[in-house]
Amino acid sequence: MNTIKNVPARVLSRRSVHGLEAEREQFDKNQAISISKAINAQEAPVKEKHARRIILGTHHEKGAFTFWSYAISLPLASSSILSWKFCHVLHKVLRDGHQNVLSDCQRYRSNIREIGDLWGHMHDRYGQLVTIYTKLLLYKISFHTKHPQFPPNLEVTDDVLEKAAGTDVNNIFQLTVEMFDYMDTELKVAETVIRQLNSAIAVSQMSAGQCKLAPLIQVIQDCSHLYHYTVKLMFKLHSCLPPDTLQGHRDRFHEQFHSLKNFFKRASDMLYFKRLIQIPRLPDNPPNFLRASALDEHVKPVVVMANETPEEEEPPQTESLIEINNAQPVEQPVVEDIFQQTFGPPNGLMIDDRDLQIENLKKEVEMLRAELEKIKLEAQKYIMQLKGQINTLEAEVEEQRKQKQKALVDNEQLRDELESLRKQKLDSEKKEGVLMEMEKKVQATEVRYNKLKEKHNELINVHAGLLRKNADTAKQLTVSQQNQEEVARIKEQLEFQMDQVKRESEIKLEDHTFQIEQLKSEVESKKEELVRLQQSLGNTEETASALSSKLAALEAEKDALQSLLTSKESELLSVKNVAQETESLFNQEQAKRVSEIHDLNEKLDKKTADEQKLYQKMLEDQFNIIQGTVREAENIIQDAVSKLDDPLHIRCTSSPDYLVHRATGAIDSLTSLSNGHAKYIKNMTDASDFVGSLAQFAHLAADTIVNGSATSHLAPPDHGDRLVDSCRDCGSQSLLYLNELKDKQSLKGADLTNVRRTLQNILGLGEVQIVNTNVTLFEQIQKLLQCFCWRYIYKVGYVCNS
Repeated sequence: MNTIKNVPARVLSRRSVHGLEAEREQFDKNQAISISKAINAQEAPVKEKHARRIILGTHHEKGAFTFWSYAISLPLASSSILSWKFCHVLHKVLRDGHQNVLSDCQRYRSNIREIGDLWGHMHDRYGQLVTIYTKLLLYKISFHTKHPQFPPNLEVTDDVLEKAAGTDVNNIFQLTVEMFDYMDTELKVAETVIRQLNSAIAVSQMSAGQCKLAPLIQVIQDCSHLYHYTVKLMFKLHSCLPPDTLQGHRDRFHEQFHSLKNFFKRASDMLYFKRLIQIPRLPDNPPNFLRASALDEHVKPVVVMANETPEEEEPPQTESLIEINNAQPVEQPVVEDIFQQTFGPPNGLMIDDRDLQIENLKKEVEMLRAELEKIKLEAQKYIMQLKGQINTLEAEVEEQRKQKQKALVDNEQLRDELESLRKQKLDSEKKEGVLMEMEKKVQATEVRYNKLKEKHNELINVHAGLLRKNADTAKQLTVSQQNQEEVARIKEQLEFQMDQVKRESEIKLEDHTFQIEQLKSEVESKKEELVRLQQSLGNTEETASALSSKLAALEAEKDALQSLLTSKESELLSVKNVAQETESLFNQEQAKRVSEIHDLNEKLDKKTADEQKLYQKMLEDQFNIIQGTVREAENIIQDAVSKLDDPLHIRCTSSPDYLVHRATGAIDSLTSLSNGHAKYIKNMTDASDFVGSLAQFAHLAADTIVNGSATSHLAPPDHGDRLVDSCRDCGSQSLLYLNELKDKQSLKGADLTNVRRTLQNILGLGEVQIVNTNVTLFEQIQKLLQCFCWRYIYKVGYVCNS
């Protein structure tokens, strides 16, 4: 029997012998005895009474602190059977212990995981079972910690299940997946145990078989509840989501259904389970989730536990455990099963000497079996050590073989790298060619600079010509603007080319530096690989002779690479020097060109300012010429208008024909005046057409006014008054138009419509006067003819009478 070697100091500290301390000391002692008897290295199932005392202890202290205080000191790494029985007891404590046991176990998850990982690497019959069982326990702890609505024994009502699932379809979906994972871990434990056993009755009745089968009772209890909950959740999911979405869920459920049904069927055939548990029967076919009414046909599987047969009583150690306040009395109904009917009660009341001898022999057999098991375990450990050594030696041989293969591969890689270095050398030569092209570009830039100088000289000559030719200022201004744009464009081209050359040189320099650094790192790595190869070749005596020649070749290649690296470094230094010289020359040229461009810009700005002054002066001169012409035209019009009221002008007369001729000329001059005005608005540097047409208009308009006044002297009174008023209106409108030309703002909007209207009125009155004059002349001729006729008649009569 295994004993507790390292008892925690907190548990077995000195306590006083009175009151609660004595009771606590007795409780710790009883728990230590129960744990040591329940978890031992004997290949026999855990006795129910010891597990029950441990569970009652968790209810007594409302947690699993004492249990874990003793459990962590157990030598679980020394025996896989001990670890298996520990997992079994922990499973029972989680299911039936106090509700605080879950939080206490959460703190020891790492210990449980370490046990599973330890035995997972061992080729032991119980090692695989312990690994799978620890995964089940870890998932059980994490699931119930995440979903506190479900107690570790999984006994909840359908209302609590509905509340836990909620109404969010995502939560229901996730909870169903977690239930599936939970079921997979449970079934994995059951399938592994049954696969290691033969389902014959004799195997299930042996202590070794019962040691493995005992934990499956808790697995059956968990699986029955998980099956019921997954059925409920699947029907709920099918009421919320389309069937195609849940095809994967249905396939997984069907797989678990058949596995669970097979497990229940094989377990129900074993006599060991028939004595202890009533396993439910699942339906022949899984539920049809596509039919909602199939939920009514579902029957919840119920597991019924049979009471244990009375075992040998231990000394009365549980007096303090019986006095638990919240512990309910446990009924012990007698269950008649097939085993009792066949062999009778296990502990009969009639005991004779033969029975005592049989019991003694059984105990001796058990002791011998335990010793044999210990011998087997030691032999297995020794075999495992030998196997481990063999595996280590095989691994070393394989490692040497791999190193040899790696050396060959590295040799090929070095050859490839040598070839790549040769290619890089060719690339460097190409880069030198590129550098020569860069120098050619610099020379081309100098040629462009000389052209820019020539352009500058041409600009100076053009500027001198502009000063000499004031009449062609507008044309020369256009040429200077074009030259300025060309200078700016050439300046931008030079700056862009200089920046491009600088960037290209920097990029080439960085590429060379990066390649050299890369070569250095590759050489260093090859050195390290050669050192490792030398070490591995020194350790491998069998392959030393074969690899020595290759090592010499590698060293030769190393020397070649070193020499190549040296040459590359020298080339890099030369390239750096050339690049620095090129950059210094480029900087000098750039500074020189910047200063020259600055001087050119200053001269160009000065020239532009002078040209702007000349342009403004020319605009002012043109405007002044127009103003002088306007003043002269005003004087001419005013002089003509003043003749209308001049008494000396009353004696002057004119024919209507001449008036019509002058009025027509004045109207025609308005067209040329309008064209000249529009041309001046478009180009204020040229006012020649506008000035000429304005002077012509003034003379013709004044002549029309004077002749209109003279023509009115021969016209009838009414007609003459209208003609005079029209001439006065023409003069006033002409003066208003000339007044608009005096201001630069109003000059652009000056309009000749009113002037044209008054001249057309004069022209119309002149044409009417011509008609009236012709009529008067006809009447005078008619009167003269009448007088002549009368005189002729008078003379003829006088002659006749005489």
